[in-house]
This record gives sequence, C-alpha cells and structure tokens, in this order.
Amino acid sequence: MIDIDPNGTGLPGIEQLRVIVGAVMTVGLILSVLALIISAIIWGFGANSSNPHLAARGKLGVLVSCAAAVICGASVTLINFFWNVGQTV
Repeated sequence: MIDIDPNGTGLPGIEQLRVIVGAVMTVGLILSVLALIISAIIWGFGANSSNPHLAARGKLGVLVSCAAAVICGASVTLINFFWNVGQTV
C-alpha cells in the first residue's frame, strides 16, 4: 500500500506560491464584483431603453460574474472536497 500526502515543505518557494495564489483569488473576487456592477448597469439601461438584446447581455453578465465569484470564493473548499473524494477511491 502506498501512502502519499502533499508535502508543503518539499520545494523552495511554496510559501510564496501560496501568497501569490491568495492574491490572485482576491483580484478575481474584486473583478467579479466590478463585472457584477457593470452588468447590472447594462441590464438596467437595456431594460429602460426597451433594448431586449442589451438587457439579455446584462442578465448574462450578472449570472457569469456571480458564478465567477462563487468559484473564486469556494475554490479552496472545492479542491479539498475533491481531494478527499479522491483519497477514498
């Protein structure tokens, strides 16, 4: 039986890589909020100007930005969940 676990100290620079990944997650969340605000404005302009194409694009942008925020925010939990599922196989 082979028992291998992730080694957090095996390579130099692992701690810096964790800091970089955390910063990228923060930037992703900030950009998701910005995209949500812009998409909501576009949706409002489309709805108020009787432009269904613009309103539909705004709705899609709101959904995509919300999904991106969920993925960025839950990425660590998702990875840990699938890691644990993989360990039981």
